[in-house]
Amino acid sequence: MSTSDNNRVVIFDTTLRDGEQSPGASMNLDEKIRIAMVLEEMGVDVIEAGFPIASDGDFEAVNEIAKIVKNSTVCGLARATKMDIERCAEAIKPAERKRIHTFISTSPLHMKYKLQMDPEKVFEKVKESVAFARTFTDDVEWSAEDGTRTEHDFLCRCVEAAIKAGATTINIPDTVGYTMPHEYSALFNMLFERVPNADKAIFSVHCHNDLGLGVANSLAAVSAGARQVECTINGLGERAGNAALEEVVMALKTRQDLMPFQTNIVTQDIMKASRLVSTVTGFTVQPNKAIVGKNAFAHESGIHQDGMLKNAETYEIMTPESVGLTESKLVLGKHSGRHAFKEKLKDLGYDIGENAIEVAFKGFKDLADKKKDVFDEDIMALVDDQVLRGNDRLQLVSLEILCGTKHQPPKSELEMSIDGEIKSCTSTGDGPVDAAFNAIKTLFPHEAHLQLYQVHAVTHGTDAQAEVTVRLEENGRTVNGQAADTDTMVASTKAYITALNKLLVKREKTAPSALSA
Repeated sequence: MSTSDNNRVVIFDTTLRDGEQSPGASMNLDEKIRIAMVLEEMGVDVIEAGFPIASDGDFEAVNEIAKIVKNSTVCGLARATKMDIERCAEAIKPAERKRIHTFISTSPLHMKYKLQMDPEKVFEKVKESVAFARTFTDDVEWSAEDGTRTEHDFLCRCVEAAIKAGATTINIPDTVGYTMPHEYSALFNMLFERVPNADKAIFSVHCHNDLGLGVANSLAAVSAGARQVECTINGLGERAGNAALEEVVMALKTRQDLMPFQTNIVTQDIMKASRLVSTVTGFTVQPNKAIVGKNAFAHESGIHQDGMLKNAETYEIMTPESVGLTESKLVLGKHSGRHAFKEKLKDLGYDIGENAIEVAFKGFKDLADKKKDVFDEDIMALVDDQVLRGNDRLQLVSLEILCGTKHQPPKSELEMSIDGEIKSCTSTGDGPVDAAFNAIKTLFPHEAHLQLYQVHAVTHGTDAQAEVTVRLEENGRTVNGQAADTDTMVASTKAYITALNKLLVKREKTAPSALSA
C-alpha cells in the first residue's frame, strides 16, 4: 500500500503467532496451513505466520505457508539479533510477498529489567536490526515493544532512526493493554508531529485487551492516522487476548459515517475463520462474543422480537449474512446423497478436497443413523473433528465403557493407534470418564495434569452431539483439546487424545529470551 492511499487500513493478522502464544493454544503444521489459507481467502493483507527462531516446528510452518500463500504478505517475527533475522529471512524466502517484523523493548521498565540494556544500546540495536533486515527484503516492520509506556523523546528518536534505516511499517504496540483510547490517539498525533520522516512509513497498532480496550484503542489510532491494525481471529492472544479482527473490521464497515476507511476483508468469510480457529485451538467462542458469538444475532426479549419482525434494523446494526451467517435452505437427513452433502459443505463455507469430503460424508451417514435431525452445527462439528484430526500421531480406534449401578468400578476397554501401531488395554476408574482417561495414560504414559473437563451440547434434544473440551498442563505448558460425538464418552476420549497430540507439538517449542546479543 502506498502511503498516499490514506483511506485504506491494512489488516495484519497474527493469529498464527501471537494467537498461538495463548496459554492452551497450540497448532500443528496442517492446522496452521489451513488457517493461513482461510486468512488469505478472506483478504487479510499480512499474515504473521510465526516466530521462526522459536523452534524447528515454527520455522517449518512459516516456510511452508510462505510456499503456499500467493496474495497475502507472509511475515515472520524476529528479535533485534542477526541470528533471529537470518532465521526469519530463510523461513519467508519462498514467499511472493515477504516481510520481516523485528522488535525491541523501548520502555524504561522493559529496558532496565527485561533487556538489562541502557537506552543508547537499545537505540543502536534499532538501527542495526532494521538495516540488517533490509538486506533480505524491502518490506521491514519495526515494533517498539511496550511503546505506550515509552518516554516520548526516546520513542521519537527510535521511530525516526528505524524509518531512516529502512523500516516501511512502524508499529507502536500497547503490549500490556494499559493505554486508554484518548491517550493512544494523542500518542500517534505526537509522533506524526515530531518525527520528521513519519510520512515515509505506514504506522501500525497492536493492542492487547487486558482492560477490554483492544478494539477501542485500535480504532482510536486509526482515527489519528494509523493505517495498519494488528489483530487476531476471535481476539485470541496472550493473557486477555488481542484486538479481534472481526470486531475491528465490522466496526469500520458499520460506522462509515465516522470512520470512512476501507479494508480488503471479505466479511462473509468471518464466521468460517472464527469456527476454524475455535476448533483448532479448542477455545470455544463465548455466546455473547461480538460478531461471532452464538447470541450475536439472537433476540429473546419480547420487545426486541417485536421490533425485529417489523424492521430488522431496529435491533440489528449489521446483517447476519454480512459476516457469513446464512439461513439454511437445505436440510439433510439419512437419505441425503453425496451431492447434497457437498453442496451443504459449500453453503457452510468449507472448501475441502475430495478425499476429505469422502471421510466427512461417511461420518455424516453414521451420524444421520443416530440422529433424527442433522443440524448445520452438527455437520460443522463433524467436519472439523474428522478433517482436522486425520494426521495426528495418537488416534482413537475403539472404546467400550461398562458403568452404572451393576458395574462398579466402571471399566473401559480402549484401542488406540500410536504412531501407526494399534495398542489396547482395560482400565478402571472412579467414573466412566476417569476409566477412559486412565486407559489412555496406560497406553501412552505421560505426566500431564487435567485442568479442565467441560461438556456442552452442540444442538438441542436428547440426541444432540456432546462437544467436550479438555485442558491439559505439563511443565507450565497448557493445551486444549476438543471433540464432538453423540456418545459423550467417545467425545471425551477424543478430546483428551486431541489435547495430547497438541501437547506433543508444544513440547517442541521454546520461548525465546527477551534478547540475546
